[in-house]
Amino acid sequence: MWMQHNKVKNLAIAIQPLDGLLIGSGETFSFWRRVGRPTKRKGFVEGMELSRGEASSGIGGGICQIANVLHWLVLHSPLVVKERSTHSFGCSVFYNYVDFRFYNPTPTTFQLQLWLSERFLEAELRASEQISFTYSVLEKDHAFERVGDQVFRRNELWRRILDRRSGAHVRDEFIKRNRVLVKYKID
Repeated sequence: MWMQHNKVKNLAIAIQPLDGLLIGSGETFSFWRRVGRPTKRKGFVEGMELSRGEASSGIGGGICQIANVLHWLVLHSPLVVKERSTHSFGCSVFYNYVDFRFYNPTPTTFQLQLWLSERFLEAELRASEQISFTYSVLEKDHAFERVGDQVFRRNELWRRILDRRSGAHVRDEFIKRNRVLVKYKID
């Protein structure tokens, strides 16, 4: 539990340079350019990191959760992911090697809002004007596969785009194909 408590401390530090940030037309957001290297000097503490599906501790551990929520917001907007890596549980960031970046190809300015509630990391993506489409994420081709003693979960993630006024389906965009080792018991 100490890693979970420290993760919350790290999240509180890492959201400060992101909360209220404006992403204008033509701009590219970089997680590490905004947050910077997580160091003890900046107040970051040992928290939970995930590497190859295993939990360990590291300075700044847990701030991948911010990259995950930002990725989720981007998928529900016209913003475009430019760089994203994954670990077995979601969007991964690792200072100076693995960044999360997205681009604003629209004339609209977007604003990030991030805060910690009593139990959650909360976030909003605000727009300077109403956007023409709505976005949702859907799963296709979900299955569990047993290979020897191991079980893998596979699926595809897609982004569905609908016209905001008419509700008409515009298109589906492929996001990612997943195949990950299940770390919990399945009967």
